Amino acid sequence: MSDSDSTVHVRMDTSLGALFIALDAKKAPRTVENFLHYVDTSFYEGTIFHRVISTFMAQGGGMTPDYERKTPTRDPIENEADNGLQNTAGTLAMARTGDPHSATSQFFINVVDNPALDFESKDR
Repeated sequence: MSDSDSTVHVRMDTSLGALFIALDAKKAPRTVENFLHYVDTSFYEGTIFHRVISTFMAQGGGMTPDYERKTPTRDPIENEADNGLQNTAGTLAMARTGDPHSATSQFFINVVDNPALDFESKDR
């Protein structure tokens, strides 16, 4: 797969306008496949950005406008963060619990550079 073939583009329409997302399927194949499953099944329709911190990130993909958890989600995916991608402003990453292998549907968009979130080990 060439670099040009490995980028998948997604348009996300929000109440504030469209977001254009580029996903790197070469460096994060399971993560991209997981995210696209939720896109293709319209899971994200009607969800909100439920956690927004202007100096950190905006998180969405798991809650309805009534702050109800949207279900069902797929099984969690394995952490692929050792791929060289970084949490720089404007990038999208999967949200997870303290378990590094717990990402399902929720994602966040870094609104600033967040190097503290970059890969350190498979157990973090």
